[in-house]
Amino acid sequence: MADPEAEDRKPQSDEARSAFAPPAGVVAPQAPVVEDESSTTSEFALPKGLDAPHAVPGDTEGSAFSTPRTYSAQHAPPAFTPPGGMPVVRLTKDAPWQDRMRTMLRMPVTERPAPEPVQKEDEAGPAVPRVLDLTLRIGELLLAGGEGAEDVEAAMFAVCRSYGLDRCEPNVTFTLLSISYQPSLVDDPVTASRTVRRRGTDYTRLAAVYRLVDDLSDAETAISLEEAYGRLAEIRRNRHPYPGWVLTAAGGLLAGAASVLVGGDVFVFVAAALGAMLGDRLAWLCAGRGLPEFYQFTVAAMPPAAIGVALQLSGAGVKASAVITGGLFALLPGRALVAGVQDGLTGFYITASARLLEIMYFFVGIVTGVLLILYFGVKLGAGLNPDQALGVSERPVLQLVASMLLSLTFAVLLQQERSTVLAVTLNGGVAWAVYGAMHYVGDISPVASTAVAAGLVGLFGQLLSRYRFASALPYTTAAIGPLLPGSATYFGLLAIAQNDVDKGLVSLTKAAALAMAIAIGVNLGSEISRLFLRMPGGDAAGRRAAKRTRGF
Repeated sequence: MADPEAEDRKPQSDEARSAFAPPAGVVAPQAPVVEDESSTTSEFALPKGLDAPHAVPGDTEGSAFSTPRTYSAQHAPPAFTPPGGMPVVRLTKDAPWQDRMRTMLRMPVTERPAPEPVQKEDEAGPAVPRVLDLTLRIGELLLAGGEGAEDVEAAMFAVCRSYGLDRCEPNVTFTLLSISYQPSLVDDPVTASRTVRRRGTDYTRLAAVYRLVDDLSDAETAISLEEAYGRLAEIRRNRHPYPGWVLTAAGGLLAGAASVLVGGDVFVFVAAALGAMLGDRLAWLCAGRGLPEFYQFTVAAMPPAAIGVALQLSGAGVKASAVITGGLFALLPGRALVAGVQDGLTGFYITASARLLEIMYFFVGIVTGVLLILYFGVKLGAGLNPDQALGVSERPVLQLVASMLLSLTFAVLLQQERSTVLAVTLNGGVAWAVYGAMHYVGDISPVASTAVAAGLVGLFGQLLSRYRFASALPYTTAAIGPLLPGSATYFGLLAIAQNDVDKGLVSLTKAAALAMAIAIGVNLGSEISRLFLRMPGGDAAGRRAAKRTRGF
């Protein structure tokens, strides 16, 4: 017989009510009575003297995994999986590979459709390290050519999936490219990386790389790894389409055309062209000596400013401001600005920050070179007038021709293919016509006019590129040349040289606003074309955006 004092000291083990009590109607097995003092009491046992709450009839709480009382299988809410299963992601093959790869990159890994290898290999499959190396080399050429980070990742993703490599994750950060491939959840991942040491502008090479990626993504074009490596080596060996003297002449014509846009005449055109060509040769000399690009931009900005100051001191009666402004147009880094803002808008903040910081250094170099010349010009008595910015004459036909010449020469400086020069020239003319109609005729703010004109440049450039399965850069970068804020930059620097810092900062702020309007307008035009315009037979489903944060 059990000791009654032991019963008072300790509750019996079958008095504890578990949270996993058996349902009604099921008899729980009787636990043996333990009377040993050394036995352990459960943490979930009810203390002595505390009665378990009695359940109210009809209000019994079920398990967390049980079906809610309000749920009906016949009228299932959208939060639950539909009876027919989750819809399968459909990516039409008629759309350009850029849009298809960009859509998959913005999907979670678990939702991406399985790859369909379009390049046939042997039964053992392609060599993974070689495919990753080919992918990195292609991405290196695209990033070095000034392509946006998202487009570089899309091209790298397309190459991997062309050879049947699933679970690939490319990553681009300004000068570093890396890619990781994991065959399955239980296999070790394979990671490779490559650093971009040198960057140069050659849109002909960029277009050739895009054609290679397009052929790799095409099921009807059988390209082995060896053939892909051969074509890539040929692209690297190809010389630039234009020699050095043509580039120097194009830089001079660009500066002359820009001077006409801000009110210059034939004499100003020639003076601005000579200054720009002299600055280009000095920059090439500095590059050959190994000086960084900062000093190259500083030296290149001095000759146009020096010629403008000299003409003003000589009393020739020409617009020195137009000469200096034309020289600045040839130096403003419009290509890097568009790429930097595009990376920021698409979620690549590290790459965007690095590119914008690079632009800031280039701009500081230009400011340093021009300010040195303007400072000495003011000290020598050059009557440079900042108010000449208000006296720009309106010559629609001449300015339209000058804007098209500016876009043409800009395209030559970017080493574009000859087949794209005419299209980008017309695109630049359209941009200036829209800007002139809104700003000069409609008296609309220059920032708003620039944004709308740049948006049309991005829209038309994307239309021209998507039907040729090529990059949009050759069709947009040169077309924004007439919209660059050269005059606002010059008058801001001139005001600072004349100790009017407040007025100078206001003008430089306007130049920065115009630059941002150009970049955002180009990107917005491209996004609108991708959002509403489809290839024939394309899928109507919109692509997902890069969701980094919800903003709250």
